[in-house]
Amino acid sequence: MPQPLVLPFKRIFISGGAGVIGQEMVRLLAALPADIDVLVGDLKPRPANFPARFQYRQGDLNFLTEQEIGVFAPEVFIHLAATFERSTETYGFWEENFQHNVRLSHHLMTVQKDLPSLRRVVFASSYLIYDPELYNFAEVPAQPRSLRETDPILPRNLTGMAKLAHEIELRFLQTYRGAQFSTAIPRIYRGYGRNGRDITSRWVRMLLAGEEITVYGAESFFDYLYAADTAEGLLRLAAAETVSGIINLGTGRARRVADVVAVLKQNFPDLRATYVASDIPFEASQADMNLWRSQIDWLPPTTLEQAIPEIIAFERARLQATAAAKAPGHVLISSVAAKVPLVRAVQAAAQRLHPEMNVIGGDMNPACLAQHFTDDFWQMPATADQNLADIIAQCQARGIGHVIPTRDGELAFWSRHRAALAEAGIAVLVSPPEAVSRCLDKIEFAVFGQEHGLPVIPTALGLDALPAAPGSTGFVVKERHGAGSLSLGLNLPEATALTHAQALQEPVFQPFIQGREISVDAYVDRAGRVHGLVPRTRDIIVHGESQVSTTLTDPALVARLTPLVEKLGLYGPLVLQALLTDDGGLHLIECNCRFGGASTLGIAAGVDSFFWFLQEAAGADLSQYPFRPAAGPLRQVRAAADVVMPAPTPE
Repeated sequence: MPQPLVLPFKRIFISGGAGVIGQEMVRLLAALPADIDVLVGDLKPRPANFPARFQYRQGDLNFLTEQEIGVFAPEVFIHLAATFERSTETYGFWEENFQHNVRLSHHLMTVQKDLPSLRRVVFASSYLIYDPELYNFAEVPAQPRSLRETDPILPRNLTGMAKLAHEIELRFLQTYRGAQFSTAIPRIYRGYGRNGRDITSRWVRMLLAGEEITVYGAESFFDYLYAADTAEGLLRLAAAETVSGIINLGTGRARRVADVVAVLKQNFPDLRATYVASDIPFEASQADMNLWRSQIDWLPPTTLEQAIPEIIAFERARLQATAAAKAPGHVLISSVAAKVPLVRAVQAAAQRLHPEMNVIGGDMNPACLAQHFTDDFWQMPATADQNLADIIAQCQARGIGHVIPTRDGELAFWSRHRAALAEAGIAVLVSPPEAVSRCLDKIEFAVFGQEHGLPVIPTALGLDALPAAPGSTGFVVKERHGAGSLSLGLNLPEATALTHAQALQEPVFQPFIQGREISVDAYVDRAGRVHGLVPRTRDIIVHGESQVSTTLTDPALVARLTPLVEKLGLYGPLVLQALLTDDGGLHLIECNCRFGGASTLGIAAGVDSFFWFLQEAAGADLSQYPFRPAAGPLRQVRAAADVVMPAPTPE
């Protein structure tokens, strides 16, 4: 009688954990003691039945950073993530295999190989590595060939090649990191399971739809391994820390394809099947499980007769449930202008969420620069109330489900109509109208700050209305609405300040305070909580924007700023301008309730604004996507770059 599953570690990272094997593994882990922490990463959205206490990272794990996984500090890494096709790989699989098999496996070990927490790596390899001459036959085989770990290898397709490549990489790492973590490489046999893409699940779906199935190679043998057994086997192997290297994982009891059809016939008495002759060789393989038996006190128990009814029940339940969610809507960046770094940041976030999500640039100017970098361009009408119906209709026609406004002058429009847009299935990254108003109006911002105990710099319509400011040597004059950098007069004597004000449309006055100016990139979630915040210095300023900016690693300052930002009632990304004085004072200048020109540095430092917005729009709880600040200071230098691209073909 096998012993119950017991894991000697607490923190487990599973790549590809929303797949067939991964979901079975999560079910097993959820039944274990509650002090086990699990982080699952996958391209697919978080499955609805995943335990709330498990962390989930949706997106392309090729973009997982060492800092991000280091915060989780996994003790065990179980690498399931992989892409594959059916028996014959298509021409287009060439690049997909490299990105999501070869490159991904290499990257995931690159960001984890030096983590002091890592004790164990389990890589789900494949029996496809063995030389097919061992188990492929021109004639109907009488019995299956048992493949041993020491048998010759010759991967029969790109997937097998990728598995072998990473096996060799892990062998290399063991030379240098063997004292830090051990590695087990199970070569897994013919998998099938609930919600699978395998032929068994496909046949079940066809039979439930009343269709006829087509059977090739009915006499072939495969070692069918149920996904639930695979998951348990991998966890037991992970727990056996002294077991390392290559080891087979199968049942050791191959069955013919005809056996699968026979079990289906027991569950579908009216089954109709067409048996087709094929020039594809007959396969007859199974795992030699002698090494496994000697190391692990457990063998996969589930037979075809037990598993297939479970798969049928699962597929029936899925048919009765609501249809699977469609790919999320595309992203519109309105007033895209020349905001190329912003476009690239949004594209990176969109691709992490869903590979089919496009980024559309919108602008009234048909010649705007950024259109050359977006997936599509829309020459938009003005963001005016009379155009709302047309804008909604155009968004729906273009498949747009998300809007990111980028210009102060349009924020009020998008905010005012965000409820109507939400009813149309369009999420807008914008704060409530009252919060937008107080950020755009410097008088309103100052009054709000005074009423709520915020350390705002006094602001008035006239010099005589300004209170005395200790240490002030002059005055600041700026426009009341919009970006404060426009027509800014800085540290002006009284007479000069009054003269400068005459050139402005609606001037406001502030005392000039000597100090170090900082910008603060932050993201406020839908519950009004700061989800991430990074202050940065403004080292070189050109036209009011930071040309060179450096993040500040100052936990005390972050703790000081966080409650102040939360009092502003904002949602989404923001840029707070403030001054730090030599006496330890903090003075708030103004707040822009949108993504700033240099806020891409904030993303690099951990304030993942666009990805968090897309996750919230999809209904995710951001507690599953924690803020992971950069370990040290980062500097951003904004410089122009030439980009050469193929020219469009003349029509």
